[in-house]
Amino acid sequence: MDPDSVKSTLSNLAFGNVMAAAARDYQKELLATQEAQASRGTNEEVDLDELLDDPELEKLHADRIAALKKEAEKREVLKGQGHGEYREISEGDFLGEVTDSERAICHFYHHEFYRCKIMDKHLKALAPQHINTKFIKLDAENAPFFVTKLGVKTLPCVILFRKGIAFDRIVGFQDLGGKDDFTTRALENLLKRKGIINDRKKDNDDDDDDDEYGRNRSVRSSDVQGSDSD
Repeated sequence: MDPDSVKSTLSNLAFGNVMAAAARDYQKELLATQEAQASRGTNEEVDLDELLDDPELEKLHADRIAALKKEAEKREVLKGQGHGEYREISEGDFLGEVTDSERAICHFYHHEFYRCKIMDKHLKALAPQHINTKFIKLDAENAPFFVTKLGVKTLPCVILFRKGIAFDRIVGFQDLGGKDDFTTRALENLLKRKGIINDRKKDNDDDDDDDEYGRNRSVRSSDVQGSDSD
């Protein structure tokens, strides 16, 4: 083989190796630069003043405050209409109570009936959790006109009203398994299916709600005095 040819080939190989090495070094340097930039971007301090001056962020904040204010005002109006608690009313108040609210639940009861007292306990637990719906009760013995008008024949009878119109009812415990030990949650789910209450919003107060539900999971015979004669 021609010595000059060999030298030329070796020289070309050496040059190729140098270029390959240079390319590898360049790629490593480029990757290191990109990582450094990414790291600086991640660890870069945030200027809170700039964030607070951001018009989009300001609008989001203002919208949130306005929504909270509107919700608080709505709750106050509903409380003024008797929402948020389970109350007893008289026959003379009945029409005003059920027509004054978008949605209302009225329990027709008898003070000596054991099952009416069970229903009372569960409705009392639910009323504060569903402020958009009014929860009231009416002594059937003292409301003969509406008992007849609404066809109330079996107690307890829970009648559901939308805009003052009775659209559904729960008679006795037949929709709750027919047993006395149904849970508050079971009654809540039934009322949801019937469209008289909404799902409760999940928030930081739910732990307290769940504790209340835990205390009212079911009503034992020892919790209620009296007998049911319906």
